[in-house]
This record gives sequence, structure tokens and C-alpha cells, in this order.
Amino acid sequence: MSLRLTRRQLIGTGLGGLAGAAVAGAAGAELISHGVLPGRGFLSQLDGACAVPAPPMIFSAPGPSVSGTFYSRARRRDVGYTIAYPPGHRPGDRLPLIIALHAYGGDHSSALGRLGLAHGLALRVSGRPLPPIAIAAADGGGGYWNPHPGDDPMGMVVGELIPRCRRAGLGVGRKSLGIIGISMGGYGAILLAERYPDMLTAAAAISPAIWTSYAQARSVNPGAYASAAAFAAADAVTHANSLRGVAVRVATGLGDPFLPGVRALARRLPPGAVVRFGPGCRTGPFFQAQLPPSLAFLAGRLATPA
Repeated sequence: MSLRLTRRQLIGTGLGGLAGAAVAGAAGAELISHGVLPGRGFLSQLDGACAVPAPPMIFSAPGPSVSGTFYSRARRRDVGYTIAYPPGHRPGDRLPLIIALHAYGGDHSSALGRLGLAHGLALRVSGRPLPPIAIAAADGGGGYWNPHPGDDPMGMVVGELIPRCRRAGLGVGRKSLGIIGISMGGYGAILLAERYPDMLTAAAAISPAIWTSYAQARSVNPGAYASAAAFAAADAVTHANSLRGVAVRVATGLGDPFLPGVRALARRLPPGAVVRFGPGCRTGPFFQAQLPPSLAFLAGRLATPA
């Protein structure tokens, strides 16, 4: 059975309004309040001036999901998580794994927006289902997925979430682990791939929030980095050469306020990286258009565990 949703229906269910729900509502308001994104520009996003063409999304019946909480020593708190399985699969199956990192102001349930992890795996891209993969997400807070005193979301992903998934048979073996994110999560996906290129086979970033300096980041979000030294250690542009051997896809709209940072990143990415600049802003329609090809990019590069 297939389900077809138009963009109007997706707006009604939340994906078309992803900006308001998970990304642009938090990141956009944050940028406006600090003068990075003009108020008029934000209003143009809301009235549809930044809309991009997007075909209807078609889904198979989604597979099951497992959600819960665990105590994270790295984050020093309980965190929520979800592991979703593709159509026709269930817990206990050995599958490649994608880690999804949520946007600023989001949590594990909104890592792919209100679309949901299970529906993301049930997408039919160009009429075909995705290769079977699982996807997992956990609460990372608002610290831009880099370590802060008393809170290390990156350590939580690498040292706790991924091992939990591997104990369940997911992402085990070589070339079976990828990562995806939107906005802050897109930056985090690039950052984790730079830090762990031997662990991650592929990374996809949609509208990544790439700062070009610590001063810029601090003026917009003082909590993004603990210090100038922390920014230097987690500067995605400076460390882009670490991505050699990792398949990378980055997509950003030409109306995105982070475009200069993403262009700087693109110039430093290794040969073979896929970079897409096109019409669109930091809004739900752009994310909607980029989720299917991003998930297909990852799924096509991950190997099923033996």
C-alpha cells in the first residue's frame, strides 16, 4: 500500500511547516532577534515567497518504531530516543543505520521534522522504496552538537546511542553507519563525520547552520559554543579535509542566511562531495524537497550487515 501526500497536506500534517515547528521557528526567530535575518525576510518565508517546487511525497506503510529514555552520562541527564525500522522489518533485524540529529529547539521526535522517522524510511523516491535501513535519534539539547561543560551531546551519540543501536543489530560492521541533520543538526552531521570519519560512511546535511567565526556565532547564539577554543575545535569549515573517505551531500537554499558559511564549507569539501545550491530559503518547503534525495543518498551508500 502506498500513501501520497501533497505539499498542502504535508503543511497540514507538519512537514511543510517544519520551519515553524522545528527549525525556522527556533533558528529563524533567533536569527531575526540578533539582526542576522531581517524581519521582512522572515515574513517573506511565511507568505510563501521562498517556496520551492516539490513533488508529492509517496510512502509505503511505515515500519515499527521503538521509543524510550536512557540516562546519558555524557549529557548528565535522561534523554529521549527513537529507533525506527523500515517497512517490512522489525526489531531484531540486522540493518544499516542512519543517525538523525535534530535542529535547534527540537528533540528526538523532530529529527526529520513532524514527518517522523518511520515515515522518512517509508518514502518512495522516484517511485522506488529506499533500501532497507533503520534510523535513530536522541535528544541533543541546544548546544549545537559540540561538547560543553557538563553536557556533551556528541559524546552521547558516539558513546551511548550508537552502541545501544549496535547491540540491537543496527549499524554493525563496516560501511553501515550514516548521519543526517537539518539546520543545527546538519552542522552536527558534518561535525561528527569530521570527528569520526572511520566510523561514519556517509553524511547528509540540509541547510546546515555553518558559522564563519566565533564572534558571529556568539552574537546570534551565545550558547552554541562554550568558548572561542571550542569553536575552533568544532569549526566545520576548518576541519573539512577530515571528510576524505566519507560520502557527503550538502544542500542549501540561495535565500538561506547561512549561505556564506555553507559556501565556505563547500570550497573545502573533498572531491566527490555532492553540493546542491538552489532556489529556496530556510523553510519547510526547501527541507521537504531535500529530505528524499538526502535519505536516498545515505541509504544507497550503506552496506547491510553480514
